[in-house]
Amino acid sequence: MAKLTTMEELFLDEIRDLYDAERQLIKALPEMAEAASSDELRSAFQSHFEQTVNQVKRLERIFEVLGEKPTGKKCAAMIGLIKEGNEMVKASDETAVRDAGLIAAAQKVEHYEISGYGSARTHAEILGDNRAVRLLDETLFEEIETDQRLGDLAMTVINEEAAGGSNGAGGRRPKTRAAGRSGRDEQ
Repeated sequence: MAKLTTMEELFLDEIRDLYDAERQLIKALPEMAEAASSDELRSAFQSHFEQTVNQVKRLERIFEVLGEKPTGKKCAAMIGLIKEGNEMVKASDETAVRDAGLIAAAQKVEHYEISGYGSARTHAEILGDNRAVRLLDETLFEEIETDQRLGDLAMTVINEEAAGGSNGAGGRRPKTRAAGRSGRDEQ
């Protein structure tokens, strides 16, 4: 990788990273939906798949505005996050416990995307690229909304059902809640 020496180069590098991350998710989300036992979780993954397709299109519009070819830079972080999610699926049966693990894995992905889009949006603003700011804002809002939806789903249905099974606490409810409301965990 060439050294980044300008904010413009950094911004383009971020867009390329996000582009590859989203394209990886387009492949992973249908598998996550298929692995979910909860209809609500499956629906959430399917809905986010549709959003992700549109998010890729928004990134392609940013490339166009920048006069760049839409190419991705291999996003090693997304490779790792998806691998973790796949390992969890293989390590669990199709139950609420798997669904709780899928939500935890999906929220890790969302947090990565929120961070990436937030940084890229700030850099676009600094560069005075108002069109990119608007496109990135739209995606950032969707990522935050998806994270909240997953957290709410975990807290209202999935984690409670998973805890009703084998939670490793001898039938007792754990004192802290698992994957749930990012930044809003209740104790």
